[in-house]
Amino acid sequence: MAGLFDKQAEIYVEARPTYPKEWYSKLAALTPQRSLAWDVGTGNGQAALGLSEHYEQVVASDISEAQLKHAIQHPRVRYIHTPTSISDDEMVNLIGGGRENSVDLITVAEAVHWFDLPKFYSLAKRLVRKPGGIIAVWAYNRMLVNPDFDPVFDRFRENSIPFTHPNSKYVRAAYKTLPFPFESVGLGREGEPITVEIPKECSFQVVERMLRSYSAVTRAKDQGVDLLPEEVIKEFQRAWGGHDLVRSFKYEAFMLVGKL
Repeated sequence: MAGLFDKQAEIYVEARPTYPKEWYSKLAALTPQRSLAWDVGTGNGQAALGLSEHYEQVVASDISEAQLKHAIQHPRVRYIHTPTSISDDEMVNLIGGGRENSVDLITVAEAVHWFDLPKFYSLAKRLVRKPGGIIAVWAYNRMLVNPDFDPVFDRFRENSIPFTHPNSKYVRAAYKTLPFPFESVGLGREGEPITVEIPKECSFQVVERMLRSYSAVTRAKDQGVDLLPEEVIKEFQRAWGGHDLVRSFKYEAFMLVGKL
């Protein structure tokens, strides 16, 4: 999925939701050791920063150099660019310093559905600490605002489907169809992710930037189709209640956590 989010990297940083701090606390409580965490597909480093409050070192990797240019720096977070040409052995060197069985927590926020899953899971199984290490993946697929806004958003999502990557099917199914070959630790299992919520408060101006950061919007534009013409934006804005109105709402999210 190299380059999928490069064009909208700056918008992506500004508009996407912030994952709740208690998620990281809950995940950290499941790992007896807290030496090393690996955040895969880190983007702007949001999850990596959350992990840095609980782990001595966080390695945050992404195949997108454009995303990493917007990553927030932290003394305990080491960002690395990992193009698809890198071998698994090179990844073990980069992430674990050449040591397998060395990562206490692997996280993938809003990204695992883009991966070559067999290849990634094979690498994750080499790197995760055994016993004691865990892997957690999560994503979100809906905004829940109010009875006026929600149908407009759902219609936009339906219109976007022809321009989404085939792997987006996992997000539309709320990860219920996502392969996840790990033993449950009580926070979901393959076929049965847990449902979680991400609170957000912002104006419609921020929501519009978020909508424009969708990969399907960029893919459609490359094909000469505008999924967010002026009339659609105005419909969203009316349903929201005004361009500058600040609302509290929630993203509907889902998570799978497991161990070997």
